[in-house]
Amino acid sequence: MTDTPWEPPLTGTEAEHLTGALERLRMTFRYKADDLDAAGLSARVGASALTLGGLLKHLAVVEDYTFTRKLSGGPLEGPWPTDWDDDWPFTSAADEPPEVLYGYWDSAVERSRAKLAAVLAGGGLDLAAHAADAEGNHASVRRLVCDMIEEYGRHTGHADLLREAVDGRVGEDPPPGWQPRSHGG
Repeated sequence: MTDTPWEPPLTGTEAEHLTGALERLRMTFRYKADDLDAAGLSARVGASALTLGGLLKHLAVVEDYTFTRKLSGGPLEGPWPTDWDDDWPFTSAADEPPEVLYGYWDSAVERSRAKLAAVLAGGGLDLAAHAADAEGNHASVRRLVCDMIEEYGRHTGHADLLREAVDGRVGEDPPPGWQPRSHGG
């Protein structure tokens, strides 16, 4: 076992490379948001209302939405209300304690990993997902994975700036051997 399990493979299949890239971004994001108290998760940069706590909750919702509703058409899993708008995860995170925010993200990622692994084992990236455009053209599993890579790429950049403002933590990837913690309480 490697001390950097989030590192994508040097060689492998397309599915291994794409899931490896997604996993690396997930872990880099989690590293940037890791081990903070409520003040750290609520910190802002400049005029932006974006916080690490809001990003944790937003990405948890996106994980569940992508790998449940978009993938199979199933009901949204997790502790999410049935009716919410795009701003809700960001604005409601301020009312949640750190251990709940970390729990949302950790649990959603575990559910997503299991669902994606099952789909890849059962047919791969070319399988049609439930999500479709107005003409009925279904997205492939590949498209959903690429969309998640893009989502994490954008928000990991935000997390870089927010975390540096909180305590100066910088760096591209977690250090070798790093393990997520709940919060520094």
